[in-house]
Amino acid sequence: MTSNKKSKKPSTWLLPRLGVNIDHIATLRQLRGTPYPSLLEAARIVEKAGAKQITVHLREDRRHIQDQDVYDLKKHLTIDLNLEMSMSAEIVKIAHKVKPTWVCLVPEKREEVTTEGGLDVKKYRTKLSKLISDFQKKKIRVSLFVEPDVKVIQLSYDLGADAVELHTGRYCMAMQKAFGAKSKDIAQAEFERIHDSAVLGKNLGLHVHAGHGFDLINVRKIMALDLIEEYNIGHFIVCRAAIVGLDQAVKEMLGAIQAP
Repeated sequence: MTSNKKSKKPSTWLLPRLGVNIDHIATLRQLRGTPYPSLLEAARIVEKAGAKQITVHLREDRRHIQDQDVYDLKKHLTIDLNLEMSMSAEIVKIAHKVKPTWVCLVPEKREEVTTEGGLDVKKYRTKLSKLISDFQKKKIRVSLFVEPDVKVIQLSYDLGADAVELHTGRYCMAMQKAFGAKSKDIAQAEFERIHDSAVLGKNLGLHVHAGHGFDLINVRKIMALDLIEEYNIGHFIVCRAAIVGLDQAVKEMLGAIQAP
């Protein structure tokens, strides 16, 4: 399968964008079934603090974000809405109705606490090709959440995706010393995979995004590559917000990804 797109270098950007995932604002609400905290209020704070995008994951089990949240955010946001979603027919139908700026197709398992890895692009190439085409016909841009692997990046391009979002979870965990004595070596290996994947994606003309597991420390080495156009970060920002407030937490992360 080959793409209709011609390989080209993408235009340069001045500073990477920050997309803030507000799923865990909804998690707090869902814990007790209260009408608070308000996702719209959170989104407005995030926007005022300087983020350029709101990201939400409408999971099949509706553990945090609900259908109405997505419609409300699309209606009231003045910045981009990025809808993370599985390939479920039910969720695809909702996305077509909502028409977010972006959809980011991700793997999803009911038993996982959070997304555990990238899409198996090779296994689902036929289905992905159709989904991508259908979304693009509705003027919805498509990102694939993938492992930092050059073969996967090439296939994502061939399938016609607008962007790849590199899964940085293993790198971030290693930087947080989650793998004990092996952490340093794993972090370096993952960093090199992220670098190589980002370079290829950029050279092909794909938008290159990154997300999963970032904090104020581990994001800086990736930022210094000057290859990532957009970061989607949620858990750390919401956790940090519990200490310093959402406005300050967003501004701190913006400083981390945009500092020279």
